[in-house]
Amino acid sequence: MSRASRGDEFYLRTGRKGARVKRDMQQSLPRAWVEVDSEAIAHNLGVAQRVASGMKMMPVVKANAYGHGMEAVARRLDREKPAFFGVANAEEARRLEASGVSAPPFLLGPVPPQEREEVAQRGWGCTISSWEEALHFASLATQAGRVMPVHLALDTGMGREGIQPQELGELLPRLMELSSLRLEGVMSHCPAADEDENFTREQIDLFTRCVQEIRQYAEPRFVHMSASAGLLGYKVPGANLVRPGLMLYGVAPVPSTAATELQPTLRLLARVSLVRDLPAGHGVSYGRTFITPRPTRVATLGIGYADGWQRHLSGSGIAVSLRGTLCPMLGRVTMDQIMVDVSGVRDVVAGDEAELIGRRVTVEEVARRAGTIPWDIFTGLGQRLPRVYEPFRT
Repeated sequence: MSRASRGDEFYLRTGRKGARVKRDMQQSLPRAWVEVDSEAIAHNLGVAQRVASGMKMMPVVKANAYGHGMEAVARRLDREKPAFFGVANAEEARRLEASGVSAPPFLLGPVPPQEREEVAQRGWGCTISSWEEALHFASLATQAGRVMPVHLALDTGMGREGIQPQELGELLPRLMELSSLRLEGVMSHCPAADEDENFTREQIDLFTRCVQEIRQYAEPRFVHMSASAGLLGYKVPGANLVRPGLMLYGVAPVPSTAATELQPTLRLLARVSLVRDLPAGHGVSYGRTFITPRPTRVATLGIGYADGWQRHLSGSGIAVSLRGTLCPMLGRVTMDQIMVDVSGVRDVVAGDEAELIGRRVTVEEVARRAGTIPWDIFTGLGQRLPRVYEPFRT
């Protein structure tokens, strides 16, 4: 029976072994997509909980859960009863609330004035870094008829937000007079936990002294300083909350015995759209930066820098895995397509799957080849890449 004679529906392979899906004629299978193992992310949160000796958790799900899909990831992690979910802005906080999770959003960075009214009305977690912010939030909380919880940010060396430690003596008595604010927490951030141990230990000591000073005025419910690198590499006296980010997604930012326990959480895949035989001396991609040195079988894949496969990978020596064989990428990355050498792979045909990030080529390797960091690779994965949530198949 032809597709046309079956009306508006036909069956096509999904790309997952043995699975088939019914689709209408207006739809098509993705040329490239991301597979996410939510159970692996939950496992990695468990590793963080063990390393942090039972501290409360704030899983960081900003930037679309580092490219993994915020709503789906948060719904899975919400079953582990985190204290907060770390987000970047009000739009992410709205999306998180709409996803139906019970843990509240916490805005990790400074809240700009235009977002403060909504934050105060909804009671989202947030930081304050200045007297001006404190006064504004106090006024908004009074208008909303509520006492607003805030976390006092301390700048112990990051230089991005927070009260300077020498300002605490003047600020704290005034802050205690604002009856519509409740000092729920105190926090800071480590800028060099993965690079400078001496500075980080000095920073932790400064943070500890500041918390002791704050406790002369109030007893914060949450004390937190560590993201993934700090969590894996250091102990912060008096802290009872950590903010795991990158390690949730299977990558340890610092050497650690716990790193071997982390499970990969994401695979990036693309389909072969065309296979051709090119003669020796033929250019491949823009600028002809690659010329075939011999007759070469070339496969075109439906993914490019518009999907987050960075142009910096051009000429880097990166390879993709196709039918279990590493196939070098040829020439420059284009907006929607790349080309790879499949001369050494038998029977490659259009529709075959290639793995660009996964078991054979890790996100750390891709980041190294691109001259960047895993955070950048994860968060750069484009929105037109569908996310498929299922345990990785063996």
